Amino acid sequence: MIVLKVGGSLFERADEMLKRVLSVGADVLVVPGGGPFADMVREADERHGLSDDAAHWMAVLAMDQYAYYLSDKAGIELTPLLVKKRGVRILLPYEVLKRQDELPHSWDVTSDTIAAWAALKTASPMIKATDVDGIMLNGRLQETVNASEIKGVETCVDRALPGFLIKHGMDALIVNGLIPGRLENALRGNQVVGTKIIGR
Repeated sequence: MIVLKVGGSLFERADEMLKRVLSVGADVLVVPGGGPFADMVREADERHGLSDDAAHWMAVLAMDQYAYYLSDKAGIELTPLLVKKRGVRILLPYEVLKRQDELPHSWDVTSDTIAAWAALKTASPMIKATDVDGIMLNGRLQETVNASEIKGVETCVDRALPGFLIKHGMDALIVNGLIPGRLENALRGNQVVGTKIIGR
């Protein structure tokens, strides 16, 4: 099984991308981003000052909302269970994380780190589909990069992900989900344009 994080940046075309994912025939657990639903939580936090716990769980519920949206648009089954199973399913993260509340409650931890956590728990590789080709450093796309090199650096992944990958010795692949064929090839295990983050 592969854990596939679908970024909120793909909101307008995520359904098309997921239909292409279905055509691959791989076993995939989709972890939704927060998209515009999480943006509303951020805005409420900025304007009204939420506690870390409230902001965390509201943002995780925003991921559930994105999951329902993706399921409706792409016709993919939802699941509240973090288990390996045949086919493509979309995770409802709230129920899973309420049962196993192991991640810090902070805006540093977003759906990227939650997807990595799901990959750790299921011993699965992780791919993040987003709207850029990968991680840029000094104006150049990095084919591979050590997580330690991007710790504390503003990139297309959340601030907690590099440290999480280092701690658990995990890798993650960043792929542009808007370009037909690229994500499908990544799911097949083929080399594609993107960035592989090495967990060291």
